[in-house]
Amino acid sequence: MTIALQPLDCRLPRYFLRDFRGFSVANHPSSEKRNRQRIKRTLRNRAVKSAVRTQVKTVREAIAAKDPKAAAVALAEASVTLAKAAGKGTIPKKTASRKASRLAKSLHALTAAAKG
Repeated sequence: MTIALQPLDCRLPRYFLRDFRGFSVANHPSSEKRNRQRIKRTLRNRAVKSAVRTQVKTVREAIAAKDPKAAAVALAEASVTLAKAAGKGTIPKKTASRKASRLAKSLHALTAAAKG
């Protein structure tokens, strides 16, 4: 999963860089740097969370379509994406584990229903 970050100007709302009065929040070089880091981290986390939601939605759609093979492939990809997001700290580890577990449970029920 590679995430291409676009230039900061085109993806940020104006309020990201300023406080409610319209002035720059940071007055010290270190606080300006922390502000830049916060913006980059927010964009990165937003992209990772979006990728996770997309993968989970793909699995749920495959399960809803009652296609166990496509759901199994999608679940494998979603599990990797969830584990990477949890490892980076974008989402909590228990949340990732719970989502993967519930998706696997749904897939297992679908597979059992298809066999029996």
